Amino acid sequence: MIRQETVTHPMLVTLALALGGFAIGVAEFATMSILPFFSEDFGVSEAIAGRAISAYALGVCVGAPLIALGAARVSRRGLLVVLMSAYALANGLSAVAPSWEMFLATRFAAGLPHGAFFGVAGLMAASLVPPERRARAVASVLTGLTVANVVGVPLANLFGAQLGWRWTFAFVVPLAACCALFVRLLAPKLEATAEASPLRELSTLKSRQVWLTLAIGAIGTGGMFCIYSYLASVVIEYAGEPKTVVPLMLMIFGIGMTCGQFIFGWLADKNQMGAAAIALSLAVAMMLAFWAVADNVWLMAPVLLVLGCSGGLGSVLQTRLMTLAEDAPTLSAALNHSAFNFANALGPWMGGIALAAGAGWPSVGLVGAGLGLAGMVVLAITALDARVRGPGRGHGLAAG
Repeated sequence: MIRQETVTHPMLVTLALALGGFAIGVAEFATMSILPFFSEDFGVSEAIAGRAISAYALGVCVGAPLIALGAARVSRRGLLVVLMSAYALANGLSAVAPSWEMFLATRFAAGLPHGAFFGVAGLMAASLVPPERRARAVASVLTGLTVANVVGVPLANLFGAQLGWRWTFAFVVPLAACCALFVRLLAPKLEATAEASPLRELSTLKSRQVWLTLAIGAIGTGGMFCIYSYLASVVIEYAGEPKTVVPLMLMIFGIGMTCGQFIFGWLADKNQMGAAAIALSLAVAMMLAFWAVADNVWLMAPVLLVLGCSGGLGSVLQTRLMTLAEDAPTLSAALNHSAFNFANALGPWMGGIALAAGAGWPSVGLVGAGLGLAGMVVLAITALDARVRGPGRGHGLAAG
């Protein structure tokens, strides 16, 4: 399917791709943590300011399939360079946006390259290792996203509090630019063959298993995003802690996410179904615990650590989609991130409804647990469908 060059430094390629994940993680998750700061600057309520998160998520949902289809015959290296360059530009524009409307537009633009980058980067990383290590390779790329929550997001939150929220997005620009440069210098070209085409990519959407796998992420991870989006407000306004505690809570969450990528990447190489079930079960349990301990940051900290770990579900589903669509994986891999950003929009939106109804800040934990349970139902339907269709047509989900 693809003519591959000899790669002398596959680990360096993976690190370059992970740097792009780090840049995206800082921009995406830090936007949630600095929401109180830019809402005040633009003179809008926090509920209205949450639309910036939704605009970014919408950009991901729109951009991932369009770019994956439009660039079906473009070399993966060239595409990754263009995507990261565009990401640097869009975040630079966010940093200097003069009005709320312009800021919303730039966040939408920043979301456009997100899904396609992770989809193509995951495919490139997986192509550098033996088949039995593909999930761990994908997880290595996504580790950049999770490390951002350990280092980048807390720093960005600190910048937002001390220097101004615009510095958060300015910080992303050189990170994305360096990723584009390193990918250009280190990555194999991976030239697409004549068989590659938008129609071939679209053929993957005929699979019910692809749609069910996407639905697991779109619904099941909405709860995690619900809690993350309102975490700063819960810590400050409900637990009564100073703003300086928020970066610590974000760092703990990020450490959990980083550990989760390695743990669930390893588990997915053994049993995809089992890994997904464990991740969702952990998420539901921890979101219920969050509801119970939201007024105490000492109890909240271990809950956030384990909840973050459940975010390793992303690498499980990414690998699953690559298996389902081996002949044309770009679109399905990119759509995985559209699904997660649908969850990124769904979770905060449903949490906002609960808050507007007067349920109180801890209610985001109950909303999140409900979404996690719904994701488990979809996972069960996926497994049943694969079993009924047989291991061959189900692409091995029932067997793991």
